[in-house]
Amino acid sequence: MLMRTDPFRELDRLAQQLVGPGTWSRPSAMPMDAYRDGDEYLVTLDIPGVTADAIDIDVERNMLTVRAERRPVAKSEDVQMELSERPLGVFSRQIMLADTLDTERIQADYDAGVLTLRIPIAERAKPRKISIGLASGSKEISG
Repeated sequence: MLMRTDPFRELDRLAQQLVGPGTWSRPSAMPMDAYRDGDEYLVTLDIPGVTADAIDIDVERNMLTVRAERRPVAKSEDVQMELSERPLGVFSRQIMLADTLDTERIQADYDAGVLTLRIPIAERAKPRKISIGLASGSKEISG
């Protein structure tokens, strides 16, 4: 139901770690899990240290885009950085959603640095029984 849009995304992620922080024109990737649970798909993205107001989620047609920005913590002039490994900058992930998902009813929750998106399966895509009716004017054949 979910399709990756860029098979080289993992290589880009590794390259971004070597090059530096993401920018709006070239964002870094964020780790993601996606799975089906009953009648909905869940997508979880790790973006620790990002405030909820720095997360932007939008869907256009079947393309879901999540963008987030982790800004540096304000430091006084007396602070001397000894080690800085936590990535800063812009993070983004795009997911192509199948036509069988209901993009009108996506829900998003953010807790402990994990963004969870719940995407319901559209009613038209759920399995259903088709009843068979008798054609009008049909006669029973006796033998």
